[in-house]
Amino acid sequence: MRLTAKIPQWEKVLKRDKSADGTFVYAVRSTGIYCRPSCPSRRPNFDQVAFFDSGESAQQKGYRPCLRCQPDCTNGKSKQIELVENICQFIQSLDQPPSLAELAAHFNLSSYHLQRTFKKITGISPHQYADEIRFRRLKNQLKKGAPVTEALYEAGYGSSSTLYEQAADRLGMTPAHYKSGAIQSAITYATARCPLGWLLIANTTKGICALSLGDSPQDLLNWLEAEFPGAKLTKDINDSQGYAAHVLSYLRGEQPHCDLPVDVRSTAFQAMVWQELRRIPYGAIRSYSEIAEAIGQPAAVRAVARACATNPVSLVVPCHRVVRKTGNLGGYRWGLKRKKALLELEKGKALKRKP
Repeated sequence: MRLTAKIPQWEKVLKRDKSADGTFVYAVRSTGIYCRPSCPSRRPNFDQVAFFDSGESAQQKGYRPCLRCQPDCTNGKSKQIELVENICQFIQSLDQPPSLAELAAHFNLSSYHLQRTFKKITGISPHQYADEIRFRRLKNQLKKGAPVTEALYEAGYGSSSTLYEQAADRLGMTPAHYKSGAIQSAITYATARCPLGWLLIANTTKGICALSLGDSPQDLLNWLEAEFPGAKLTKDINDSQGYAAHVLSYLRGEQPHCDLPVDVRSTAFQAMVWQELRRIPYGAIRSYSEIAEAIGQPAAVRAVARACATNPVSLVVPCHRVVRKTGNLGGYRWGLKRKKALLELEKGKALKRKP
């Protein structure tokens, strides 16, 4: 009997045994690549092979995954993405934000590996993600009318001082003021018919806080009221700031940019993405992965897509210029037909005003 036949992993590699996929990987010293047992590539010499329990273990030794068999993917999804999704779900299930050490212990990983993997995929740390979840819960509680003290403890804040230290930057006001539905000052809004249906532009004294596209002015107004409950909304019939006129001029192809002031709240990651979107030239497109590369977070493609999806000021922050790497349009908060029409407009095909 050959010596190599006594090694179960090697036998599975020789047989390209698909049932062994996920149980181990084998790495080839001469190429620096690791594969799943069923990889269809040519088999190496046994003396060049090393076996590892996981792709992560192989990577720690300097090996990189095979592009042909993609050993880190299961059902089209990488193990790293699955891990991060599980971490996100775990964080969301807790009443209090966990520490990095607690997360690492729960997932049986080193703190360094968990932190690095999470930030590689999402663009933010587990602590920042947990903080965003906690802050989102707080906002929801305040919008529902809960007392500030009750809302902050329900959201997971240990003390009011922690919250009030962040309130000015993240809410733009005190929690009590936010509870009333206010944002900086009263909100002025205007609606107008446009080649894409209807648009609504809402602004504070500092700039545009919402620019939305829809099928009717009432739908858009309902959305604005839900977004800023209790705020004093005043309709600007004459478009005193000229914001609507500026956007309509852009949609008619009369000017290439919507360079207008904005007053929006965002996470640090969203701010980076939105700033990069505003750098995309008129008539050009970028992929989600290219945006991720540009902000220095090449693995945070999904997080970039989420930042695009939560952009509150369409056109001003031109998220319609971001598509999938394949050329597919991807998603668009205001409808794919509108995204396609905007891209056609910027390629020189004039939009026709709806009757």
